[in-house]
Formats: sequence, structure tokens, C-alpha cells
Amino acid sequence: MTAPGAAPAAAGELPRPPALSPSRAADFRRCPLLYRFRAVDRIPEPPSRAQVRGTLVHAVLERLYALDPAGRTPAAARALLGPCWDELAGAWPEAAALFDPAPAPAGGAPTPELATWLDSAAALLDTYFTLEDPAAVPATAVEIRIETTLSTPGGPVPLRGILDRLDEGPGGSLRVVDYKTGATPGEGFEGAALFQLKFYALAVLLARGRVPDELRLLYLAGGTTLTYRPDEAELHRFARLLDAVWTAIRRAAPTGDFRPNPGPACRSCDHRALCPAWDGAPPPYPGWPGDGAGTADGA
Repeated sequence: MTAPGAAPAAAGELPRPPALSPSRAADFRRCPLLYRFRAVDRIPEPPSRAQVRGTLVHAVLERLYALDPAGRTPAAARALLGPCWDELAGAWPEAAALFDPAPAPAGGAPTPELATWLDSAAALLDTYFTLEDPAAVPATAVEIRIETTLSTPGGPVPLRGILDRLDEGPGGSLRVVDYKTGATPGEGFEGAALFQLKFYALAVLLARGRVPDELRLLYLAGGTTLTYRPDEAELHRFARLLDAVWTAIRRAAPTGDFRPNPGPACRSCDHRALCPAWDGAPPPYPGWPGDGAGTADGA
């Protein structure tokens, strides 16, 4: 388990190869300047308790599926919470500092504030068991990193993503499952979830040579499920959308012409002090890694 982050590469260390991920594609479509701050400048963003809880729950579920099917019980999931938090807090000081700048030693009793927060993570795990029975899930792999390339007339589009879980049934059927610890999207916001599902379906098609039979988002906060069954023609149309996004990124890359797109999401943006739309000034454009032809790290 690794702590998330977007820290710049260390001195002398080359950036990761370029790629487009669901999150970075969504960033660019929402606000090109936000994309620049996250993918090019890689400006660190302070984590929230909700984000850290999501990372923790994902870690617990990953460990849960390392157990024999009969051992994947609610009690086992709750028992994994403490050890997973100790490991996460040790690797991610910013997460630990959300509760106590000087946390207790690993295995020590949590403060009342931390205990309440851990209970909220346990509640999400309890909800998970109402959505599916992990003892009966034919999980083939968890936390699968996919890196593949979409070939287009305009050039290659490198794709990167992480699948929470891949299930392979006895007859060879493929199902991709992704856990969501935030709220179920309201009416009008399902498009973002569908975008992610199509991205993963296309990535699996390119990496494994076949369309997955089903993709499923499990919303642990709301106890709901979103299921998508793709077809290849639809995924080829979606590939053209990703090609257009990457082409626009490559076009902006040489000069850094990533413009802000003000909207309601600005209220929760960490970068308003650097945004011209809010009377801020971006840092000097650092240029692109690699050959300078639009090769940003997209994951």
C-alpha cells in the first residue's frame, strides 16, 4: 500500500512515462489549468479526511481479498482497519497530521477523534458486505495497474489506470469492479462515473484483447451499485473522445497554454491563489517532460 500524492520527481529522477488516466482526462475537460497544476507542475494538494478514508478502505479491501474466501468476513475487514491505518499513517505523514501532529506509536490506542473517524471507515466496510459477498467473488487480481496505448490516426495515446478488482468467472467472463467511498452521484452527474467505466473498459480491451462483460461501481456511502455492460462499437467511439482530449493537451503543451475554466467546482479548488480567474498568478511554466510534445504524466 502506498500513499497517494503528486510530488515532483526527485533531483536527477526522470518523470514517469506520459499517460492519460481517467482523473487527468476529467481534469482537463473540466479545467485545462487544473490539469496543468496536477499533471505538469505537480503541485501537492493537502489531503482531506474523506480522501484518506477512501484510501484506507481501499487498502482494507485489497488485504481482504488476499485472504481465503471463507475468511473474507465483516469481522476480518474490521480487524484489518487498525493495521492498515498504522501503515498508511506511517507512509503518509500528511494523513496522520489530520488527526494528531504527533500520532501514538503503531498499535497504540487511537484518540477519541481518530476512533470516531475509524468507525466511519468501518461503516463503509459494513455497507460493502451488503452489496456483495466477497466469499463468493471470483477475484482474479486486485489493484491492477494497466498501462497501454491507444493507436489513432493522430498518433499514440498512452493510457494508464488502476483497477480495484478484476473478476474472472468459470466461463471466462470478465468483470471490473471499482469501489467508491464518496456519495452516490446525483442526477446530472452520472456522466463522470460512466466516463470512468468506459475508460477502464477500453483499457481492458486494449490490454487483454477483449471487451469486459461488465463493469461495476460500488458506492459504499450510499449502498448503491452502478453497472455498465459495454459493447465494442461504443468503446471505439469513446476512443475518439480520448484522442481529442490528448490532441488538445499536446497542442497546449509546447507553450503551456492551459487556460482556466471558471465554474462551480472552483469553490473547492486548492489552486485559486494561483488562478488568473481568481486574480492569482500561476508559477512559471516548467515545460514538459520528455520531448516537449505534450508528454505529461497523466496518472
